[in-house]
Amino acid sequence: MKRIKKAIIPAAGLGTRFLPVTKSMPKEMLPIIDKPVIHHVVEEAVASGIEDIIIITGRGKRAIEDYFDESPELEMHLLKSNKKALFKIVRDVSSLVDIHYIRQKEPKGLGDAILRAERHIGDEPFAVLLGDDIIRNKRPCTLQLIEKFEKYGSPVIAVEEIPEEKVSSYGIIDGTKVEDDLYLVEDIIEKPSIDGAPSTLGTVGRYIFTPEIFNCIKKTPPGVGNEIQLTDSIRLLMEHQRFYAHLFRGCRYDTGDKAGYIQAIIDFAMEDEGLRRSIRDHIQKVGK
Repeated sequence: MKRIKKAIIPAAGLGTRFLPVTKSMPKEMLPIIDKPVIHHVVEEAVASGIEDIIIITGRGKRAIEDYFDESPELEMHLLKSNKKALFKIVRDVSSLVDIHYIRQKEPKGLGDAILRAERHIGDEPFAVLLGDDIIRNKRPCTLQLIEKFEKYGSPVIAVEEIPEEKVSSYGIIDGTKVEDDLYLVEDIIEKPSIDGAPSTLGTVGRYIFTPEIFNCIKKTPPGVGNEIQLTDSIRLLMEHQRFYAHLFRGCRYDTGDKAGYIQAIIDFAMEDEGLRRSIRDHIQKVGK
């Protein structure tokens, strides 16, 4: 079995929930204190053993490329100013991992975004990490999925328990438990009503696929919004391959949602020794 070395990070979405700021700034570049969201996603991939990342971008996403690129003028300025710690931070960003960029010319859905990377992926299994989901754990979520893939040799997706009132916002799986934290998926239902949901296990932005998913995407007709829905492609894949869902360990922030984004900022700030006290005092003051 080939080792998973490549990952796709789809980052071509318009980010309409954060307008007007996303009119000029990619949603993936929204800052969590002093790092953009996508930096945390790339760090997870690297910590999971990924060596080659393909970021799927679109119009107005140039800031992502600039962020991970070298910045000679800034680096020179920091060195001249004897700001060696900041110089190292900036240099480390550009040397995290080998990153390639492929443009999705029009927003045709997550399935189409992944398909853009087919030629770069070739015949290897690969990971997909959504660019607006931060998942934190000492053992990265993507690495957890890779370990399940290596054990069972089949595609696997990350899931978490979803509150009933939010079930209609997720893809919900129907499956049979094979381990305490693993399910053999029998069906995935996109955004069901709570009455029609087979469980409360919702899919989140981490996947391990084999290259067979590309043919399934090509066979998937446009769905809601005239977009290629990845869930529909996964259902086609399940006709030919076993497909698993892993109840991952970790804390997830959906930074594409305003509440999730703010929660991430607060939690990261509370872990920062220089910010913790002032943020705690402010929260206590507001709560009175």
